[in-house]
Amino acid sequence: MGKRKVPGLNASSTADISFILLIFFLVTTSMDTDRGLAVRLPNPPEENQQDPPKVRERNNMNVMVNMNNQISVRVAGEFKTDVQVSELRELAKTFIANPEDDPKLPERVAVELPAPFGVQMITKNHVISLQTDRATNYDVYFQIENELYGAYNDLRDELARKSFGRPYRECTEDEQLACRQYYKCVISEAEPKTYNNH
Repeated sequence: MGKRKVPGLNASSTADISFILLIFFLVTTSMDTDRGLAVRLPNPPEENQQDPPKVRERNNMNVMVNMNNQISVRVAGEFKTDVQVSELRELAKTFIANPEDDPKLPERVAVELPAPFGVQMITKNHVISLQTDRATNYDVYFQIENELYGAYNDLRDELARKSFGRPYRECTEDEQLACRQYYKCVISEAEPKTYNNH
């Protein structure tokens, strides 16, 4: 009696099945997203670009972070060292809005804004400048950015509640645009440097 042959497995469709399973898992699996802030990057410089206009000292708030993650702020002609991250939002809000029309803070100019605001005196030419060290901890940098952008968000929310009777996030697109133009976000980030102290 001869040996019985075991029939071979048909593996011709194995590659197809593997490919279909791979596609299935890629489509159905959720990918972790990196945490961060949405920031519009500047356009690449043009060849014949002129030097940017000089910013008056009163219109500029400098936030500097050294390699030890210590924060210093220069605003209103004063230099403050060892500023805490939690203090940045209020400092920035006062600088951006200049509610008391302080001559050391950004100058308020008359600007035509969308309805319902009309002509308003706002700090149109202010700039918040952020300078970090190459060794600055990214988490500290992220917290600082969060506070600076949060200052604009708080001011827009307060304006929306006062003008439209509801929070900024519940306003119409036109109302949100009007609030954004009232408090225009101007944060400039310089290329990181290497330095030990402020």
